[in-house]
Amino acid sequence: MRASNHSHKNWKPWVRIALATALLFGGVLSAARDSVAPEPPIVVGYFPAWGIHKRFFVKNLISEGAMRMLDQINYSQGHIKDNECTIADANADLDYLFSPEDSVNGTADFAEMPLKGNFHQLQELKRLYPQVKIVISLEGNPDSFAEAAQPGNVFAFVASCVQTFIEGKFADGVEVPGLFDGIDIDWEYPRDVDKYNFLALLAEFRRQLDAARPGLLLSVAMGDFGASYQHLDMETVALYVDQVGVMNYDYSGPWSERTGLVAPLYSSPGDPEKSSDVDHTIRGYEKAGVPDSKILMGLPFYAYSWSNVWPANHGLFQLGRPSHTDIPYSYISSIRSEFTEYRDPDSLAPWLFDGLTFWTYDDEISIGAKLEYAKDQGLGGVMIWELSGDTSDGKLLRTISEQFRNQKRATP
Repeated sequence: MRASNHSHKNWKPWVRIALATALLFGGVLSAARDSVAPEPPIVVGYFPAWGIHKRFFVKNLISEGAMRMLDQINYSQGHIKDNECTIADANADLDYLFSPEDSVNGTADFAEMPLKGNFHQLQELKRLYPQVKIVISLEGNPDSFAEAAQPGNVFAFVASCVQTFIEGKFADGVEVPGLFDGIDIDWEYPRDVDKYNFLALLAEFRRQLDAARPGLLLSVAMGDFGASYQHLDMETVALYVDQVGVMNYDYSGPWSERTGLVAPLYSSPGDPEKSSDVDHTIRGYEKAGVPDSKILMGLPFYAYSWSNVWPANHGLFQLGRPSHTDIPYSYISSIRSEFTEYRDPDSLAPWLFDGLTFWTYDDEISIGAKLEYAKDQGLGGVMIWELSGDTSDGKLLRTISEQFRNQKRATP
């Protein structure tokens, strides 16, 4: 633990005890894991529970070829209520009745089944692809996380998460252990006042997951701006988690009237937001103490747009009227011919502009450049937000898989 601004003797007693235990546990854990040969880069994709509302089902991962390309699925999402882990959407997760056409195994669900919904579809998927890890992404508002991580709540909170998602006690009479292979913590974002509770929370998750079943994964989703990690002890965070997923997107978006690039690898010379790019963020996490092998670079499968954009610089970094909805990349693929496509020479990030409307997104070329960067940096892999945004033939995911699988074949 670095304590440049705080003396150890001034910490509250529970903090000293928790972190002393955590550091000892983490040091042993880190030493054990560092002795294992590094794995080739992995491909992690978030699957949205709400995909059922736009007919994106678990079966799509098979029919669109994604299961040949993914190493891990992060199911979005689990929920926090009253300092306990809960099912976020019982209809989608447990109750939705899939038709034979939409079911993984080609069999219709029926009401009397104990487990239905997306969780049953994931269960069938796991039978077909046991090598692919399935992780529950625990997402709650920052206040819910902050309260659950308080010292008086943290043990029982983590125990409820393990009971619900690892032991599989999803509801009364519904118990399916082994569906999930770990937990992803998406706390957006721990504040300075939360930093010790954040460490204690991760230490408790690590302890209880290891006690529940060897090999369970623990990951965190972290922000792409310095304030989301600079006040945290990321070196200690990295001791407890297997993956640090960096949300390398939303560098520009509808919160600003000025157009920009959603996820540039490098900043463009004309970008008014200097150092707002993937490379700067990744290097920030490296300097903060996160090993490259644990960093997952985030990739967006969606686009943002602005209308009534000033035409200078082909619409880039100009004022306009932002749309407040993110649009799947598949839509970009369908309208591309109606626009002129431009590309930033430094990041290879593309944009579309027709004189009035501006679109920013990632495509095969910009993602290819990022994959080369990830391999050169020795990153642990990439994470995708989110899988339903790809084209029906999996154009973006196929680009990722082909480059990473080629590296895996070349790895001795």
